[in-house]
Amino acid sequence: MSDAKVTLYHGPNTRSTGVLTLLEELGAPYDLHVLDRGKGEHLTDAYRAINPMMKVPALRDLAGNIIIEQVAILLYLADLFPAAGITPAIGDPLRGPYLRWMIFYAASFEPALTDKFRKVEPGHQGMSPYGSYDRVIESVITALSKGDYILGDTFTAADVLWGTALHWTVGFKLVPAEPVITAYVERIMARPAVKRASARDRELAAGQKT
Repeated sequence: MSDAKVTLYHGPNTRSTGVLTLLEELGAPYDLHVLDRGKGEHLTDAYRAINPMMKVPALRDLAGNIIIEQVAILLYLADLFPAAGITPAIGDPLRGPYLRWMIFYAASFEPALTDKFRKVEPGHQGMSPYGSYDRVIESVITALSKGDYILGDTFTAADVLWGTALHWTVGFKLVPAEPVITAYVERIMARPAVKRASARDRELAAGQKT
């Protein structure tokens, strides 16, 4: 049996926490290359060669390939380790909705929240990637009202993305604490894999404090 591991370039309490959580959910073999962002380790030439955007996460796969961008990494890992059973396969009726919600996060949700935080108007409908902040939030609430998870009654890797993201965006008051959202966040945060990843992140963050 191969002892090869993927390597996650990780900064605690960042977007890469979602990837760390997914690795725990998948039971995937992994190593962490932890970057201290407070010391600017993500800005070095060495890391820039891995991720030119100088952000975390980044992933080195079993073959040595580098994958960047949070959602791309989540999709890649979930497909790489299908035995966990949280990835709708091609041909599964949930595959399309699963991809929809993965991409909606990056294409609409994050831009909407970023503009709201910066107090930037979305602009003309035809030029906005998301339309309006209110419409984005309404879409999320509608989806979460149909079951325990973003795809209804089936837990998938998309819930790792949305659960961890809504946890911190509600905490920072970027997303309203609607009952359906807070109940969803509590449900996701109670999962054993999420608790393990959260504990690891707290430990790493504490070790970086100076």
